[in-house]
Amino acid sequence: QVQLVESGGGLVQAGGSLSLSCAASGRIFKINGTGWYRQAPGKQRELVAASRGGSTNYADSVKGRFTISRDNAKKMVYLQMNSLKPEDTAVYYCNADVSPTLYSDSRPYWGQGTQVTVSS
Repeated sequence: QVQLVESGGGLVQAGGSLSLSCAASGRIFKINGTGWYRQAPGKQRELVAASRGGSTNYADSVKGRFTISRDNAKKMVYLQMNSLKPEDTAVYYCNADVSPTLYSDSRPYWGQGTQVTVSS
């Protein structure tokens, strides 16, 4: 089994910064793609940032403000969030496509989410 655990959420004023971390553990042969998603109350979950094969992509709403990174050796994924806005308020979820063994297909796994609240 694979577990993803997010940390680093909290309350911050508009214009501030937060750094989210996601620790992967369990039966992991290879972490393929990783991503951060968010879901605000009453809205669908949306992709914020993704990293796969050395490439990254971001939602238009966070380009230039958020940065996704990963440390494969430590099985960690990070999201640095700068210049935060009230509309960034949401539960942020870590996602990873993981191959548990050399011969296993890649499967998506999700963390439990961490709340980010940006006050105006």
